[in-house]
Amino acid sequence: MSQRRRIGVFGGAFDPPHLAHMALVECALAQCHLDEVRVVPTGQAWHKSRDLSAAPHRLAMTRLAFAHLPQVVVDEREILRTGPSFTVDTLLELSAEQPGAALYLLIGDDQRRSLPSWHRLGDIDRLAIICAADRDPGIGAWPSAKQPVTPEISPEALAARIRPLHMPLMPLSASDIRQRLAQGQPVSGLVPAAVERYIHEHHLYRPAP
Repeated sequence: MSQRRRIGVFGGAFDPPHLAHMALVECALAQCHLDEVRVVPTGQAWHKSRDLSAAPHRLAMTRLAFAHLPQVVVDEREILRTGPSFTVDTLLELSAEQPGAALYLLIGDDQRRSLPSWHRLGDIDRLAIICAADRDPGIGAWPSAKQPVTPEISPEALAARIRPLHMPLMPLSASDIRQRLAQGQPVSGLVPAAVERYIHEHHLYRPAP
């Protein structure tokens, strides 16, 4: 009997993609023995209060960031989807397209902490193995009581089912990188060199005139 195909799914705005994004995917490929990782830039993100950069730019930067990993496929489906984009919809589509495959949902520590608010978390837990970057021990596992965990799954059950991805803490955030660029500060060593060149060539994240 052939072994089940293992497919990682890593979503995000990638506005811009940075070195922590790359490190997480590289760790997941090695530690989960994945055959493929679908990197899925967000379309109309229900949880984002700000406008994202234009989708063609985010797609182009994401392709540049992961070009060195042949197992990575940059998947446009959420960009092309109309209306709010939910992770559970992407997992359902991939499950139908890849019958018998094991899906691994890859998330960073910040995404892990927001899991209680995710749409249809119980279905996500059923469809995929949730893999999260090692968390900062100085930060609580879950948000405050103001953001209660979904009744679909208890906090204890959810915590027990999350598979850790062992990687160094990398306190990088796209919002900090955008702020640095808006202030004219360098971002070398925070984003891949090809992404940095793309940002400057297309005059992205500059302050409003």
